[in-house]
Amino acid sequence: MMREWWVQVGLLAVPLLAAYLHIPPPQLSPALHSWKTSGKFFTYKGLRIFYQDSVGVVGSPEIVVLLHGFPTSSYDWYKIWEGLTLRFHRVIALDFLGFGFSDKPRPHQYSIFEQASIVESLLRHLGLQNRRINLLSHDYGDIVAQELLYRYKQNRSGRLTIKSLCLSNGGIFPETHRPLLLQKLLKDGGVLSPILTRLMNFFVFSRGLTPVFGPYTRPTESELWDMWAGIRNNDGNLVIDSLLQYINQRKKFRRRWVGALASVTIPIHFIYGPLDPINPYPEFLELYRKTLPRSTVSILDDHISHYPQLEDPMGFLNAYMGFINSF
Repeated sequence: MMREWWVQVGLLAVPLLAAYLHIPPPQLSPALHSWKTSGKFFTYKGLRIFYQDSVGVVGSPEIVVLLHGFPTSSYDWYKIWEGLTLRFHRVIALDFLGFGFSDKPRPHQYSIFEQASIVESLLRHLGLQNRRINLLSHDYGDIVAQELLYRYKQNRSGRLTIKSLCLSNGGIFPETHRPLLLQKLLKDGGVLSPILTRLMNFFVFSRGLTPVFGPYTRPTESELWDMWAGIRNNDGNLVIDSLLQYINQRKKFRRRWVGALASVTIPIHFIYGPLDPINPYPEFLELYRKTLPRSTVSILDDHISHYPQLEDPMGFLNAYMGFINSF
């Protein structure tokens, strides 16, 4: 009996140890590989930041900048990319520091403020710092957009000139945001966090992420592998706990960031997948409408959840185009 017990512990320990000591990151799928090769890098304070920049319609001055969510990357936008190039002259997206193909320094104090500065720096790099920008954001990107909006309103030097802002399924209000258990553990795990991040494998990741998709629009196994490959690139699983400090930052800077939205004068819109467990319906929407009475809202089909641009790309694109063509 004792021997069997040791054998079982041994068998359990081997894969855990292997995971702890690093399984190599998964190979990039052909689609993700071509996304990487079609993109470029620029340097921000010695750190390499990955971005995509497509020239779309000729003759339009319009520029859209896309800000992705946690824990994924700019690749979240691939299903609506082509649709956007048919309406905008430039379609630009970046992988935030610590995400996707960008550098993932550790230890590092990741912050929403730094990510906002990286967006400003990218637009300077592209010579677009004085152009009017349409911002389209999701999840974590919503908070970066709020900080960019704050700087725009304060007339900060180096700020972006924001023409319009469209947010989507993001925890812009700390009080209606329900982080996943995995997020809570990694954010406040203390001593456990570094061990948990090393033990996080594809299985844990896919079990953690799948519930934020609607029941009929779950990602395929290969789509989940693409997301996981983006995280594992440059050992990104080891910085997830540092990145998650944004949840604490959002509480701390609620007045600044919610205030920036509440007093906004530019056109603003929200695209909402209502089945989102992280920003639950109707509490989230009620608070949003109360705080931003001037904003318009598109509510997608009942079964669309936290990743609307992946779950319902046509519905998302139609909602966004409706907004862009309204002013």
